[in-house]
Parts: sequence; structure tokens; C-alpha cells
Amino acid sequence: MGAVSSASNAHHRKSWAAAPAGFYEVEAAGLRWLAEAEPLGGARVVAVRGVGTDHIDLARLHPAPPTAELAEALGRGLAVTHGMGAPAFGSPPDGWTGDAWIGRQTQSNEPTASWGQFYAEQRVRPFVRRAVDRGHLDPAGARVVERVCDRLVSGLFDDDRPPARIHGDLWSGNVMFTAEAAVLIDPAAHGGHGLTDLAMLALFGCPGLDRIGAAYEEAAGLSPGWRELIELHQLHPLATHASSHGSAYAAQLVETARAYA
Repeated sequence: MGAVSSASNAHHRKSWAAAPAGFYEVEAAGLRWLAEAEPLGGARVVAVRGVGTDHIDLARLHPAPPTAELAEALGRGLAVTHGMGAPAFGSPPDGWTGDAWIGRQTQSNEPTASWGQFYAEQRVRPFVRRAVDRGHLDPAGARVVERVCDRLVSGLFDDDRPPARIHGDLWSGNVMFTAEAAVLIDPAAHGGHGLTDLAMLALFGCPGLDRIGAAYEEAAGLSPGWRELIELHQLHPLATHASSHGSAYAAQLVETARAYA
């Protein structure tokens, strides 16, 4: 079931013979959508060389040690990319309609008027239900997360920032440091909130995280107190991992949710 990776001097191919329809096409659409910000100073994005039903060909990257300068450039670049915007919270990448994925798990990208409603109904609740169905999360813990989702839907955590053009799965494994730049790969791109990308980096760690955050804060003009909301934006990745990886992530999900319930 695992994907197969191969490389040549020209490109790197990821393939999965059993890939569901659209699996690689939406990845390609997301990469191209994010890359539209590059000429304006946005974050660097791996180039798509070709895509098929069971594979995607990407420009070959050459890893190099991370540096503080590259981390700062990534923070500034993310602010520009996010600032390119999206039609709505939950909007899919331009040129794509239909299913979307984070890793191998499906998720929806349905345009929604408010961030809180989108985040609760399309990013947290579906994975909480899967975690319960799979026996990874008990009903009592699920109720704690559901209370936070109710508060999200109410608009309590909404702000005046318009929908951002976000990567959507920005853990450190999806940031490739090269000699020239920190390059984004493997997105679950959609219209969301910029803090969601920063929260993913913080959850799983990333070289130069403090530099990334400081550069982003300055470039994006974040309001004071934004760091207090980072864990709220970690509910989605924690819920996805509770669904797919088991009870340890479920416990972390519930503990994180208690701060906002």
C-alpha cells in the first residue's frame, strides 16, 4: 500500500499504484497554487514536472543543513504566501474540485463563511469521530473536543483576518532545506488561517522555529497574544493522528482541547 519514490537527475517521482482518483492531481494543484506567491517573495515551493493518476513528478531537491537565515526567509515567505489569500475558508486550490487528503486520510474543502465553522466541521470533528469509531478516543474525551468545536462554530475564536493561502500540512518533514531556500513539499493546501501552518511547525518541531515565528510575526503584522492560540490550531493535526496513530495522540488531543473548552 505504501507509495514508491524514485529519482533521476531531472526529477523525483512519487507513485502509489492504488492511489484514489485525484490523489496526486490535488497535490499538484496545491503546489502550483502556493507557488503563485513565489514571484512576490512567497515561500519557495517544489516545482511540479508532471502528474498522473498514480504518480507525481517533482523537481529534484538537494538537501542542505538548515540555517538561521533560511529559517527567517521561510517565515517572511510564508507571510507573503498566506497573504495571497483564498476565496473563502475551506476553498480548495484553484483548478480543483472534489476530494482532498492529508497524508492518506480524506478531508473536505468546502468553502465556508467563517474560519471557526470551517475548522470545527471540516478539520476537527470528522477526525474525532474516526478516532472514536476506531477505538482510539473514548466518548468522554471526544466530548471535551466537541465543546471546543461548539465554541469555534460560535465565532469565539474568529478574527478579522481574511482567508489565507496555507500549506495545510506543514510539519518539518514537508519543509526541505536546500542551499538556496527552505522549500515546501507535500501540501494539503486550502483557504485557512495562517496560524495553522505555524502551529503544525511548532507541534512537530522545525529547525529555526523561533526565527521562523519572529520573521512571520513581523512580516504578517500579527496581533499580540497570537502564540496563545497556537495550540488551538494544533487540534486538527492531533485529531488526524489520533484517528490514524492511536491513543497516545488522542490523549494529547484531549489535553490540548481542555485549555479552550
